[in-house]
Amino acid sequence: MEETLRHIFETYQNQVNHDRVLYDVALRFRLLRQHGYNVSSDVFEKFKDESTGKYKECLADDISSMLAFYEASHLGLHGEDTLEEALVFTTTLLKSLASAEKTDRPLLEEIICALKWPQLKSLERLQARQYISIYQDDASHNKALLELAKLDFNLLQSLYKKELGDITRWWKELDFENKLPYIRDRIVETYVWALALYFEPQYSLGRKILTKHIAFISILDDTYDLYATFEELELFTAAIERWDIKFKDQLPEYMQLIFETLLNVYQEFEEEMGKEEKYRVYYAKEAMKRLARAYFDEARWLNQGYIPSLEEYLDVAWLSSSIPTIAITSFVGMGDIVSKDIFEWAFNDPKSIRASAIIGRVMNDITSHKFEQKREHIASSVQCYTKQYGVSEQEAYEELNKQVIKAWKDLNQELLKPTVVPMPVLVGALNLSRVNDLFYKDGDGYTHVGKWIKDSVAALLIDSIPL
Repeated sequence: MEETLRHIFETYQNQVNHDRVLYDVALRFRLLRQHGYNVSSDVFEKFKDESTGKYKECLADDISSMLAFYEASHLGLHGEDTLEEALVFTTTLLKSLASAEKTDRPLLEEIICALKWPQLKSLERLQARQYISIYQDDASHNKALLELAKLDFNLLQSLYKKELGDITRWWKELDFENKLPYIRDRIVETYVWALALYFEPQYSLGRKILTKHIAFISILDDTYDLYATFEELELFTAAIERWDIKFKDQLPEYMQLIFETLLNVYQEFEEEMGKEEKYRVYYAKEAMKRLARAYFDEARWLNQGYIPSLEEYLDVAWLSSSIPTIAITSFVGMGDIVSKDIFEWAFNDPKSIRASAIIGRVMNDITSHKFEQKREHIASSVQCYTKQYGVSEQEAYEELNKQVIKAWKDLNQELLKPTVVPMPVLVGALNLSRVNDLFYKDGDGYTHVGKWIKDSVAALLIDSIPL
């Protein structure tokens, strides 16, 4: 496949100079950009009306071209006005078609799906499942290819079910639901996060390790956020920093349980990695320590009644989003493709991971801050912005959504070749942004598991595709 893409890239300019079919140009552009090839967006200028400088209205007659152009427009970089214009143009048209009674049902479903989760922002396995349904309704589909796609999906789903069964048994044996009744019991959702990062069968151990890691992030988040006193958090943060069981006795009883189990689980990770790969878990521990420090910084703000500026808040909150910690721990189970140099790279706060964290943090804040402010809670980016600039919540939402758009463009830029680290490592940051989009686009889908999350879990892990 890489050779084919390279050939398309090498002949790209010649092809687009002669190609007047928007669908072909948009599809070629998207595929190359998605795989790291920095092709120019100027190829779309020829589809504009010379007198108005706007995209030709007649383009709207070809819905397939509009869908392809819409998907391509999400891969924009900073300064690519033509793609920003394309996104507005295609979104307006597709929304109109989605509400029109005469739109054919298969096409209507494709449009609605694209508007909610464009391909750039969609989990790969959910995207595969959705496309199988669309492709099946295409009268020109290749039967053998369709059957193969269904078999692939179902076989991988069987593996995921087994992994989730193992993890669920582990979680139930810990009995945290009863021992720590204040925490959110979300082991299935934490597995979805791990699956979002890498779905391939060779990463089975990585998914199990990452799910357990995210489960403990959730426990720590609820402990810092909901339950512990500031004095308890001082002791807890110091104990995590030292990562030594002898500090357990300094903690309250419920924290002793968390701390001892945390250390035991990471020791199991080291055993699973073996002597040669044990160093990987060291980085996961360091990432967890850094997360605890960020949580404590926020707890200190709350204890002091301090509302920071947006910039000061984000300097801590991108870490407390847990995205950097999850990204680093995902490397533990990725095998030889990840070296010590890549762990060091990740701890130097690369733009790709920071962009993903900003996307997650800000989307989470926008959808959850009203619920969180019903109790004593740190100020979110929304409160920080409204206080700093003296504006309404709605104005804060608009500005913060611009921060999310900017972060997506940063991420798009970082995924272009030549890359400083292997592409699968960078794709992890993209996949973390995708899973944040899934959970936080329409509300806090982790705290309040809504229909869209339940439907996604069923599609990924429960309902197989009929053959």
